[in-house]
Amino acid sequence: MRFTQPLTSPLTSLAAVAAATAFAMPAHAQATADDDTAIQDAEEGIGAIVITAQRREQDLQDVPISVATVGDDTLAAVTAGGADIRGLAGRVPSLNVESSFGRTFPRFYIRGLGNTDFDLNASQPVSLVYDEVVLENPILKGFPAFDLDRIEVLRGPQGTLFGRNTPAGIVKFDTVKPGGSADNIFRASWGSYNTINVEAAVGFDIGNSVSVRASSLWQHRDDWIDNVDDLLDDNDLEGYDDIAGRLQIAIDPSDTFSLRLVGQLRDQRGSARIFRANSFATGSNELIGIDGGDFDRREVRHDGVNFQNLESWNVGAHADYDFGPATLYSVTSYWNGNLQSRGDIDGGFGNVFAPDMGPGFIPFSAQSQDNVPSLDQFTQEVRIASNNARGLGYQAGVFYFNEKLDISSFDFGTPQDLEPSAIALQRQESEALGIFGSVNYEFDNGLNLQAGIRYNHDERDFSASRPEDKRPGFLGFGGPVPTMTRSVEDDVITWDVAANYAASDDVNLYARVARGYRAPSIQGRLLFGRDISIADSETTMSYEAGIKTELLDNRVRFNLGGYHFVTEDLQLTAVGGGNNFTTLLNADKVRGQGFEAELTAKPTPGLTLTGGLSYNDTEIDSPGLGVAGCGAPCTVKDPVLVPAVGFNPAIFEIDGNPLPQAPKWTANWTAGYEHPWGVGDLYFFTDWYYRSKINFFLYESVEFSDDHLMEGGLRIGYRTDTYDVAAFVRNITNNESAVGGIDFNNLTGFVNEPRIFGVEIGFTL
Repeated sequence: MRFTQPLTSPLTSLAAVAAATAFAMPAHAQATADDDTAIQDAEEGIGAIVITAQRREQDLQDVPISVATVGDDTLAAVTAGGADIRGLAGRVPSLNVESSFGRTFPRFYIRGLGNTDFDLNASQPVSLVYDEVVLENPILKGFPAFDLDRIEVLRGPQGTLFGRNTPAGIVKFDTVKPGGSADNIFRASWGSYNTINVEAAVGFDIGNSVSVRASSLWQHRDDWIDNVDDLLDDNDLEGYDDIAGRLQIAIDPSDTFSLRLVGQLRDQRGSARIFRANSFATGSNELIGIDGGDFDRREVRHDGVNFQNLESWNVGAHADYDFGPATLYSVTSYWNGNLQSRGDIDGGFGNVFAPDMGPGFIPFSAQSQDNVPSLDQFTQEVRIASNNARGLGYQAGVFYFNEKLDISSFDFGTPQDLEPSAIALQRQESEALGIFGSVNYEFDNGLNLQAGIRYNHDERDFSASRPEDKRPGFLGFGGPVPTMTRSVEDDVITWDVAANYAASDDVNLYARVARGYRAPSIQGRLLFGRDISIADSETTMSYEAGIKTELLDNRVRFNLGGYHFVTEDLQLTAVGGGNNFTTLLNADKVRGQGFEAELTAKPTPGLTLTGGLSYNDTEIDSPGLGVAGCGAPCTVKDPVLVPAVGFNPAIFEIDGNPLPQAPKWTANWTAGYEHPWGVGDLYFFTDWYYRSKINFFLYESVEFSDDHLMEGGLRIGYRTDTYDVAAFVRNITNNESAVGGIDFNNLTGFVNEPRIFGVEIGFTL
């Protein structure tokens, strides 16, 4: 990541909330075009936030949609402690990110809309767009964030400007490009548990209008969780090595044509997510230790094999040709990935049939592995955009998506088995075509109107089987399952209309109405079940309006927006439960409403305060819709639709429940202070994130929930124009919160990251 300013410089901090985030835009994008020092620039005001949410550079205040920016300077402060992309959770109002796969499979939620499904072909309503390329499969969405120019979060349905349609929103990454004034940087940090974060980027011109930029990232942590039943080693689990690299070659033979070639790769090896058996006692969601006493994040009791390996790579080409009134763009990209992940799913040691078990009661051992032997994604977008800055503007494009995905799942008879007792296979081939366009017109009176439309065609062909099943018949799995096939497709029109009005030089009003859509989905993880389930397409109508202001001589930025959405046929996934099946459902309707408030203030030179607050109220409106309750001894609070009979679990009605992993309240705030000293500046920066209660599943229970989470960080350092030296701590209070659970076996949970102390040094060359 770039180091043009310190992580706590006034310019970094004062843009940190940029539409209500706890992060700052890169200072190089904000500094005035003069030779002032950072402190002098800070005295001139909070600076503009330049975004590309609408595929062209604009001031954030002028865009009639809800956008939050995430600058890579403060992102570096978060990732210094080893955090991956999940570190974005809560740093932007209405954004949550979590995972039951750890670093390889992030699940994104915007305004409560997301998908808790752990299957490797799970469809998500939030798109990740990396350098204008959508990363569809969950194992691609975890590609590390490094050497970035900006991160933007677009809330609400998108699709009339971007290649891939999305009903909930977009998380958009833009990398630093070759050439220009891009900095050469090096940064290295070391922290608790031998946590290492090393990032480097170098760029240079090689002549004949050709420039190159190479970037890399290495993240490492030693195993730090002690499996107390492994007497040979003190620390056995949760370590990782995550290596990523990027090479870009830019060719600019003329003022009208440019070509950028991209190659990227990632190699991640370490532990799968650590599950903890009976993390909760029946009737409580308070975390407990493996001996029933105080919870200790550094201890587990496991008897299973644990590993996770992920490899992915990408090649792409970005070309543009300026022919005067408009520019023609082409974005071509191919991604390939494979994954192997095995974990101790029951989270404990032994079972009721073994001589010993624990912690707590474990009815049976659960040990499974999921692999992606092959993932191939190809995307092509061609787009034309007008070049005029005022008057009538337009964009139009065609987008093609093709994905081929193979999944293998294995169940093992005993935790240490290397040969599976059952094998399940999936194959999914997906194609999508989008034709989209938008127009906008800026009037002389400060009114800007825009409208867009999109044609969506999606189709999926799916097959699944269980060719091998050697498990005893009394377990009820029914033996092998022959190959079954299903196909779905749909054609849908989506659109949006928006207006932005400059009521004064300091106040902008905006409003937007948008229709979003998610293609039909197929699910068929037959390792335990024998059926394929299908979810029909979902459609979302979203309404939002807000005000964006810059006040007190440009020393305060305050933005406020409210929204309401109704999603019909919302795709839900019933995960786990007493039958341990993963089943797709369609809810009749889901309603959501709320607001996002964002503040940046510079009350005095050198001091910047930021804050973001969001309220998201979601409710499933689908009378009679039910899901299986937990197989673990949890306390379900929903009414029973169908009582339990024999081995069939009770079915509970979820009408009226909030969506899972959707806190009503999230807040983030930062304080940064910088003071000149010698040839550089001393600085202080603290950032905090809070979220309210979340439920882990579609049904509500006492145990599978978490009341709240609050994490903070602190960074103190000294920097000059060349180097930056700092000490930091992440999760400074060592908050211990459950972030997810597994409900089919026992009261299993998994938790947030530990406290990390460390030091860091960075150079700008």
